[in-house]
Amino acid sequence: MESVMLNEVTTTLPHEERDKLFEALYLTAFPVVARFVRKMNGSLDDASDLFQDALVIYCEKITNPDFSIHVSPEAYILGITKHLWMRKYTQDHRNVSLDSMEASIMIPNDYYPEINSLQLLNLLASTGKKCMDLLHAFYYEKISMKVLAGRFGFVTERSATVQKYKCIEKIRDTVKEKSIAYEDFIE
Repeated sequence: MESVMLNEVTTTLPHEERDKLFEALYLTAFPVVARFVRKMNGSLDDASDLFQDALVIYCEKITNPDFSIHVSPEAYILGITKHLWMRKYTQDHRNVSLDSMEASIMIPNDYYPEINSLQLLNLLASTGKKCMDLLHAFYYEKISMKVLAGRFGFVTERSATVQKYKCIEKIRDTVKEKSIAYEDFIE
């Protein structure tokens, strides 16, 4: 079935004959589309929906007198279907809820070991009261840098961010200096 012939035929044929032509197209192109969608982990419903959308797009294109293709109608419909599948796939994966993903991940209760809180607290305290208060406000109270800057007397948010970084570096230096390992905090 040539595309030029199909274009001329679909615009001049009576409704019944046009339906037969599209039925033939359905019989030849849908199995190819269904195999593609199945290979991409889609369902038969996905294949059917995508094929119908591709067929509608194809029908709209062939009614344009300037339209011509250099492949078979089946190949053209498969190309449209691939494009629609990729759009659907990226859209569906962009809208995945992190809450639903998190709920589907099961973490055993014994996964997190008991931490020696006193030893960790002593390490944090070694950085000084101001650092400890700053880190506590940021990580536990979840206060924004803008609010932290005002609370701790920094001129800008950037100053507060730099100071927080310096506090964390103090902790890292202490850990390196004392050769403290993660296991030292586990009871």
